[in-house]
Amino acid sequence: MLKNKKISFFFIIILVVIFVSIYSLMNRKNLPVITPRDVNPELVDSLVQHIGYNHKIAPFSFTNQNGQTVTNKDYEGKIYVADFFFTTCQTICPKMTDNMAWLQDKIKDNPKVKLLSHSVFPDEDTVEVLKKYAKEKGVIDSKWNLVTGDQKEIYKIARQSYLVVKTGKPEEMFDMVHTENFVLVDQKGRIRGFYNGLNIDKKVKGEQNLTQLLEDIEFLSEKD
Repeated sequence: MLKNKKISFFFIIILVVIFVSIYSLMNRKNLPVITPRDVNPELVDSLVQHIGYNHKIAPFSFTNQNGQTVTNKDYEGKIYVADFFFTTCQTICPKMTDNMAWLQDKIKDNPKVKLLSHSVFPDEDTVEVLKKYAKEKGVIDSKWNLVTGDQKEIYKIARQSYLVVKTGKPEEMFDMVHTENFVLVDQKGRIRGFYNGLNIDKKVKGEQNLTQLLEDIEFLSEKD
């Protein structure tokens, strides 16, 4: 009788362990790795629309608000959030930048995370202009780079790497309309999510807000 009770107890323990394991697997967070084939074709250069695996942010070299060269090497092994803006924008950019500043405050003590904002009007957004803008927005230089550079290179990386901007006809390739998207890039240079840079916590169907972005950053930080 005692032996049967021990066997029953043993099997109950095994069942509990199995149940907990299955529950954990079912509820484990998983972020997709996003490729050009997963994104609205309007936002993707035709040269990369066919790519369905192993998509990574291409090597880059721009100049930041301090006149320093910033390359992909500076973000190697880091989680980072990228967006596109310009300093004289009076529509979505001010709100996006304020929300990026909000995000900066949340991640400032996390050494694994950085921010990267590209000007889509690099000729107007000189180093001096970006420096003034950075001071106004409370940019922490070690965490957040505002970059300018060759216009064609910025537009190219926007459509071929980050997959976040629209253009009209092919001949209008460099007449870019940037979106409100913040792009989450992981430690391997892969896109893991797009988030509405205008929305911190409002629930909108089909969109991910910045509260979700912060949760996903924490998830990637824990996995590293």
